[in-house]
Amino acid sequence: MPRSPAAEPKPTLFVLYGATGDLCKRMVLPAFYQLWQKGLMPKEWRLIGNGRGDVAHEDFRKHFHDALVQFGPKPKRADWAQFKERLYFAGGGFNTNDPGSLLDVISQQRKQRAQLIHYFAVPPNAFIELTRALEAHGLAKGARVVYEKPYGTSPDGFAELDSEVHKVLREDQVFRIDHFLGKEGAQDMHLARLSNRMLSAIWSRQHIRAVQVDIPETLDIKDRADFYDHTGATLDMLVTHLFQLVADLAMEPPRSLEAKDVQRARSNVMRAFRALDPREVVLGQFTGYRTEKGIKRTSKMDTFVAARLWIDNARWKGVPFLLRTGKRMAVSKQQVTLLLREVEGPFGKLVKGASSITFSLAGNGELEFSLALKQPGPGMVLEEAKASVPLEQLPKANPLPPYVRLIHDVMMGDRSLFTDLKGLKEVWRVAGPLLERRPKVIPYQPKTFGPEKANALAAPDGWKLY
Repeated sequence: MPRSPAAEPKPTLFVLYGATGDLCKRMVLPAFYQLWQKGLMPKEWRLIGNGRGDVAHEDFRKHFHDALVQFGPKPKRADWAQFKERLYFAGGGFNTNDPGSLLDVISQQRKQRAQLIHYFAVPPNAFIELTRALEAHGLAKGARVVYEKPYGTSPDGFAELDSEVHKVLREDQVFRIDHFLGKEGAQDMHLARLSNRMLSAIWSRQHIRAVQVDIPETLDIKDRADFYDHTGATLDMLVTHLFQLVADLAMEPPRSLEAKDVQRARSNVMRAFRALDPREVVLGQFTGYRTEKGIKRTSKMDTFVAARLWIDNARWKGVPFLLRTGKRMAVSKQQVTLLLREVEGPFGKLVKGASSITFSLAGNGELEFSLALKQPGPGMVLEEAKASVPLEQLPKANPLPPYVRLIHDVMMGDRSLFTDLKGLKEVWRVAGPLLERRPKVIPYQPKTFGPEKANALAAPDGWKLY
């Protein structure tokens, strides 16, 4: 069964690779501070940042503080004075031939019996060399290793990475992070379905006519130009976050909430994912992308992707799963919507498309029902009505940001919200035809919902967000 929230992790030494990069600045560094704020760190812990530069401990602490000021939570002076004493930096890089200063700093800061956690917040092309270096310098045995997404950038690249990783690490040492699985709204999505008969009874093709997973973003690529122009929306979002959300939503009820059962249920439904048909995928690029600093002027990288995915099993056969995400779009939303079939008989068509269930994954999560209800008054008129349940308003709610939750799970050794090997093999099988025969990338204007061609994928209902 799931562990008690009161369980305390073992003494821990974190080594954070890519510690001065953009991902760390926006997501990972704030998560470590929030873990400490909420009392979820062990009594004994240290964090060592690693990078190529010759950065002093105090310089790294200032970088960490600046990240908190920019992205929150902004630390109080007394709290920061206490927190920063646990932060260190090991410069000179780290590879199989040269560990830089990392071994010396680890030797100085690792307490007896402290578990070692390596966090690779670096581009995927650095994963293999870093993994080999862990073995070369005696840092792999008994350690846990966190790999950021995407775990590989092609089917062949994934296979090579998997082979090299398992030459060094056992599978139970590997934590492949996908922070969407750590979102409160994503966790609530499958738990609400599993624990409420009202929802579990309708969770199939008999009652659901379409599913939309819609993650538009108003953000541009900012400091991620080099990373983004090698991945794009397809690798950065579709084959990672969106596929995992679909698996979480569509999986058969697991035998328990233990990691092995949840991961098995998730990977089993991925086996039923039909390989993408490139004719059912629309790629786009926002106007102005090629003028961004660090982007090739001839780049054909996609900043938008919309796809129709099918699941060929008894529960979901014939139900389209409509996936959409992109940069510089009209709104920023993260939601999963189940469009329900119309009621049979004369009343079903009176309010077209009214019945739906939406899970907002943004922030602390929210559940919304859209229903056909009688309009108050003398006539028998039906109107669409909505009722929502913000999850943070539930009694004793203590929501955790996804990176906070997932890093804590790594400390505890809980792999239930991490992607497993079988599921990832299926992900690359499903994405294979799209990567081999990419559709033409269509330009779209910023502050829109992407190329107009993507609207046809959601016919006849249309996108819920439009």
